Amino acid sequence: MTLAIFAILGGLLLLVWSADRFVDGAAATAKHAGMPPLLIGMVIIGFGTSAPEMVVSAIAASEGNPGLALGNAYGSNIANIALVIGLVALISPISVHSQVLRKELPLLFGVSLLAGWQLFDGTLTRLDAWVLLAVFAVVMGWSIIQGLRKDPDTLAGDVDSELVSHPMPLPKALTWLLLGLVLLVVSSRILVWGAVFVAQSLGVSDLVIGLTIVAVGTSLPELASSIAAIKKGEHDLALGNILGSGIFNTLAVVGIAAAIHPLAVESVVLYRDWLLMTALTVALFAMGFGFSGRQGRINRLEGLILLGIYALYTGYLITTVLA
Repeated sequence: MTLAIFAILGGLLLLVWSADRFVDGAAATAKHAGMPPLLIGMVIIGFGTSAPEMVVSAIAASEGNPGLALGNAYGSNIANIALVIGLVALISPISVHSQVLRKELPLLFGVSLLAGWQLFDGTLTRLDAWVLLAVFAVVMGWSIIQGLRKDPDTLAGDVDSELVSHPMPLPKALTWLLLGLVLLVVSSRILVWGAVFVAQSLGVSDLVIGLTIVAVGTSLPELASSIAAIKKGEHDLALGNILGSGIFNTLAVVGIAAAIHPLAVESVVLYRDWLLMTALTVALFAMGFGFSGRQGRINRLEGLILLGIYALYTGYLITTVLA
C-alpha cells in the first residue's frame, strides 16, 4: 500500500512537470513553425493541458479500468470549472473579452449534452467513441479556421505576449516536446497502477478514485497555467485553458478510452457526475457570457460559490466511500 501511495504522489508530480514541459515545447515549436497565436492558444495549449487526462484514461481503459478512465475525464471537467476557475476568480475576478471564448462556452454545453445522451443506456460503445472523435475532428477543424483568421482577438494577444516573453530556441523546444511526451506516458502508467492498487485495497470503486485524486492531479496543469495567466492579466488565456480542456476531455479523452475498450457506465455517473458537470457549464456560461451588452465577468463571490460546490461534491463522494 505504501508503495502504491508513493506511486500516486510521484506519478502526479512527474505528470504535472512533464505536462508543463510538453506544453512549453509544443507552443514554442508551433511558434517557430509560424503558427498564428490564436491557433496555438486554441489547439496546441488546449491539447497540451489535456494530455495528462488523455494518456491516463487511455492507459486505464487499455488495462480494463473503465471507471478510472471515465471518472478522470468527467472529474477533471468538474475540477477545472469549480476548483480551478473558483480559485482563479478568488485571486482576481475574470473578465471575458474574447469572441472565441463566447463561442466556446455554448459549444462546451452542446458537447456535454451529447455526452449525456450517450451515457443514458449505461454503456459507451465503440460506435459512441467514433461519434465523439468525429465531433472532435469537426471542432478541431473549426478551431483551425478560427485560428487562421486575421481578425484581432484578445486571446491571440494573450498567447502572443506569453510566447514573446518566454522565447525558446527550436532545439530546446523540440527536446522538451519529445521528453515531455515520453514522461507523460511513464508518469501516467505509474499513476494508474497506484490508483488501481489503492482502490482495490480499500474496496473503493476506481470511478471514485478517478473523480477525486486522479482528476485533481490531472487538472493541476490547468490550475498552474490559469493562475500564471491571471497574474499577468491574461484573462482570456486563463479561461480558454479551461474551456479547451473541457472540450478535449469530453470528446477526445472519453472517445479514445471507449475506442480502446467499450466502457460500462454506472447510472450514478449520469445523474450525479454528468449532471453536475453540465450544470457547472451552464453556470459558467451565465457568468462569463455577458448579456444585454454587459461584459462577461466572473467575480470573487461567484468564485467562492464554485469552490463551495466543489467542496460539497467532494465531501459527498467521500461519504459514499465511508458509508
